[in-house]
Amino acid sequence: MAKSAAKSESRPDKPSGNKPPVIEIDAEGGDPIEPPPPELVEPDPDLTPEEAEQARRDYLLTRFWISARSFWGSNGDRLAWIFSIGLLILIVGQVGFQYGINVWNRAMFDAIEQRDSATVFYLSAVFFPLAIGSVLLGVAQVFARMAIQRRWRGWLTGSVMTRWLAQGRYYQLNLVGGDHKNPEYRIAEDLRIATDSPVDFVAGVTAALLSAATFIAVLWTIGGALTVTIGGSAFTIPGFLVVAAVLYAAIASGAITVIGRHFAQISEHKNQAEAEFRYALTRVRENGESIALLGGEDEERDGIDKTFANVLRQWARLAGQHMRTTLVSQGSGLIAPVVPLLLCAPKFLDGSMTLGQVMQAASAFTIVQTAFGWLVDNYPRLADWNACARRIASLMMSLDGLERAEKGDGIGRIQRGETKGEAMLGLHDLSVTLDDGTAVVGETEVVIEPGERLLVAGESGTGKSTLVRAIAGLWPWGGGSVNFHPDRRLFMLPQKPYVPSGTLRRAVAYPGAAEDWTIGQIGEALHKVGLDHLKEKIEEEAPWDQTLSGGEKQRLAFARLLLHNPDIIVLDEATSALDEKSQDKMMEMVTTELPKATIVSVAHRAELEAFHSRKIVLERRKGGAKLVSDVDLIPRKGRRRLLGRFLRDRLTARKAA
Repeated sequence: MAKSAAKSESRPDKPSGNKPPVIEIDAEGGDPIEPPPPELVEPDPDLTPEEAEQARRDYLLTRFWISARSFWGSNGDRLAWIFSIGLLILIVGQVGFQYGINVWNRAMFDAIEQRDSATVFYLSAVFFPLAIGSVLLGVAQVFARMAIQRRWRGWLTGSVMTRWLAQGRYYQLNLVGGDHKNPEYRIAEDLRIATDSPVDFVAGVTAALLSAATFIAVLWTIGGALTVTIGGSAFTIPGFLVVAAVLYAAIASGAITVIGRHFAQISEHKNQAEAEFRYALTRVRENGESIALLGGEDEERDGIDKTFANVLRQWARLAGQHMRTTLVSQGSGLIAPVVPLLLCAPKFLDGSMTLGQVMQAASAFTIVQTAFGWLVDNYPRLADWNACARRIASLMMSLDGLERAEKGDGIGRIQRGETKGEAMLGLHDLSVTLDDGTAVVGETEVVIEPGERLLVAGESGTGKSTLVRAIAGLWPWGGGSVNFHPDRRLFMLPQKPYVPSGTLRRAVAYPGAAEDWTIGQIGEALHKVGLDHLKEKIEEEAPWDQTLSGGEKQRLAFARLLLHNPDIIVLDEATSALDEKSQDKMMEMVTTELPKATIVSVAHRAELEAFHSRKIVLERRKGGAKLVSDVDLIPRKGRRRLLGRFLRDRLTARKAA
């Protein structure tokens, strides 16, 4: 709405006009988050379409880590390493207690086998400290792990939000191509999974490796070698329990890898379908009045049903994957405890192993199998993380493209600078293009003096609103420059004013804070724009975006204008929802209350000429709309129109050439 208006009259020196403010979001510790620099990777032109797609998917994961790993960097969270090292220490301690319980298990069963009641009672007392220590370490692990997840999500969300909200990129993403649909879902949901899962994975893998190394040694020591006689020949298998555990885990993990090889792709499609379904429902809620007035419920229901059918279709595919992986994981979990008992039974029966050793071996085998089977148990989550990380990385790549464009790479960018002398606004050789370079408006040269009220006219489709967005800094593509007087504030009123959620007071004060103005000041502004019936509801919370009419929203926008008292006002069809009489009152009010303000208006109504001192007309031409006339609506003595001078200078230059 407002690119750089001051939040209150007590801060009149807040700069604006040259560029929109960069929004800073602080980390949990209060330090500003600086987004990591993006990297540009060009695709290899020799790759086939399938190879190029796979390369793109691989790079998306790389792009995610380019930003995500900075959490542990110099601009990351101060406590990131402390929590990470603490979690590692806790995992090591937990494996130590696990080994202690495993040894206790052997001693207890040996004592039971020998009917040694004293040892049984002693070991029973020893068990409780081991159990309590293990539980406390487990609780501490949960705290450290979730603290890392919370802080990492907060840091990375802040980083992405900073980049998304800066320089109007949240708006520009709607104007460019790329895989960044539903950015709000990606930031809220995909980014949560993308930061939660890696912490669980790293903690799980670390614990699995330590457990496997520890208890493989236990299996090797207890099991020893197994001699098998086949066809009269004796074969000795050293560390047979270790060999069995490795083979068993390899078979289970290999099976899950083959069965779930499409898990990531299916999960990604499911997440995208969910995002599109949520977006379709949100669109109905946000445009409820228009849909209801037009009676479009059946058409909307048809569109929603198609979107939801895609959700169910993707869930059905995902269910099939879950069923196949569950077949392996459940079967593996049931068989794993039995295998070591069967393998140890011959040695126990011939007296070479005690009952305690058998039970210790069985426990160690299960722990090793669980460690090796980590992939089996977590493959669905790994695939889901893969999909979410790629989706958030796609949004990052689109933001990368906008950032590179801001630095002058690729398509030309409109420069923003300062005017010379007393001019409030200057468009110097300004051309406006699409993000692919297609011309919209070209060769625009305008200087606007302090207090001028400029009307931009022309047929629909000539690029008037696009020109206004370029002036406000929302539309970056093109050439030339938009220059503002230093330290002047710009406020823009679009055709469809934004009404935030919350109280009416907040809606009127936006984008300033509601507390920046008193209730009396808010009420006075509402009175001046003809919204007296809302003065008693200033502190009331309601869905104002849905309850206010189009005309009331535009009046509310003018009330904001009075509160912010800017130097430069840009009106983009800001009175289109008002009748002619109400429009006249609004424009008279602006000229009376803000007599020194410089106004740039885009409008089709000829009646608005009475409230402007100058008019420029755009006309559609080949290669983009052109400025074809610049006339004074209120004659000014001694003033030469810039357009005439500009055209004469060009004619002279052509003759000289």
